[in-house]
Amino acid sequence: MTDDRRTQLADNLARVENRISAACAKAGRPRDEVTLIVVTKTYPASDVRLLAELGVRQVAENRDQEAAVKAAECGDLPLTWHFVGQLQTNKVRSVAGYAGIVQSVDRVRLVTALSKEAVRAGRELGCLVQVALDAESGDAGPAGGSKLGARGGVAPDGVAELAEAIAGAQGLRLDGVMTVAPLVGPYAGRQLAAFERLMEISTDLRATHPAANMVSAGMSADLEDAVAAGATHVRVGTAVLGVRPRLG
Repeated sequence: MTDDRRTQLADNLARVENRISAACAKAGRPRDEVTLIVVTKTYPASDVRLLAELGVRQVAENRDQEAAVKAAECGDLPLTWHFVGQLQTNKVRSVAGYAGIVQSVDRVRLVTALSKEAVRAGRELGCLVQVALDAESGDAGPAGGSKLGARGGVAPDGVAELAEAIAGAQGLRLDGVMTVAPLVGPYAGRQLAAFERLMEISTDLRATHPAANMVSAGMSADLEDAVAAGATHVRVGTAVLGVRPRLG
């Protein structure tokens, strides 16, 4: 069964690689400008091990309960773990123990918690500001804070403030920005426009933080749009691992 699964994953990775290469060629970008992150949520550690054998070095999870166990089981592998889900402060200590990059930073309280735990663990955590493109200026948001989107993330007008908090926090490194294509608002169903807007936000950020050049956007269905817009990292799950089993 392992051999069959390995073949399946190798074939899927080759197809995704072809898609990324074709998208880069179409956009006039070198292939090495785009890094594949495989989203392994709901799949077992055995799949992560096979992916590592097949050359994958970046994997992502969105739930700490699952990710912590998997990262521990795969501790011998040369992997960078990305945390991409909405992160509650009570899970920060655990996440800071295995994640190399937290892509879903969307509030100052989370920055404070991540900083404390990164220092305690003696680690440097890369952080991306998650941008909610369904929370553009003018939408009502919670009082006293930058507006949050339905899927997490800070409104575009709150990015600069949050980035400054990360950049000034001990144990944290400001790496760039991330978004999930919004389901509502002005960019719903307009993935390319959404990712182009993220690139504008990234350009503004790099004016004051030149090293924060990571742009994480695009998933299995819309990675071509993300590459066309200029994303540096795409997060692909289903196209590599198959359709996820339904959670009961």
